[in-house]
Amino acid sequence: MTKILLTGFVPFLDYKINPTMQIVEKLNGEKMDGYEIVGRILSVDFQQSAQQLKQYIAEIKPQIIISLGLAGGRFKITPERIAINIKDGEADNEGYTPVDESIYDDGVDAYITNLPIRNMVNRLCKEGYPAEISNTAGTYLCNNIMYEGVVYAKQHKEVRAGFIHIPASFDLAIQHGKIPGWNIQDLITCIRLCIEETVRSEND
Repeated sequence: MTKILLTGFVPFLDYKINPTMQIVEKLNGEKMDGYEIVGRILSVDFQQSAQQLKQYIAEIKPQIIISLGLAGGRFKITPERIAINIKDGEADNEGYTPVDESIYDDGVDAYITNLPIRNMVNRLCKEGYPAEISNTAGTYLCNNIMYEGVVYAKQHKEVRAGFIHIPASFDLAIQHGKIPGWNIQDLITCIRLCIEETVRSEND
């Protein structure tokens, strides 16, 4: 079957739960219209996570790459439009704190995803889930992984790649105390719908 690589992250910073892990673990192995979802978890480590993603791509040879990230504080599901060639932000789980660094010294300033993000948002809103396109994936690990995935897609024209930010789950929101949360089953359903729209666009 044609493979879809779906990635999430381990917990990081003051987020002791990362719902992207739960989503990836739940959807791992699901099949739809000739595609199989292969779930993998990434470290919150600038250097290691990029290498892990490349390793998973080489191993799985996916047609579609969808990476998930937690955006604590966001209220909506937000597929990302653009990744930029910058690493900057708080320390990763290994204590590394990049400041104004390029992901690639000779890299393109920015890349736009080729996932059908408008279709995703339209489908989610039709199904009653708050969603909108985001025009900033930040400069932390999420942007870093999105950039790596889209670079690969640019080099392999048959591949689609991009990134979706999700709100916190209820469990994380309660544990954290200062961010909104969603039911984890709704988060899982939303990502499944986004994958369905991507597969549909491939089959059209």
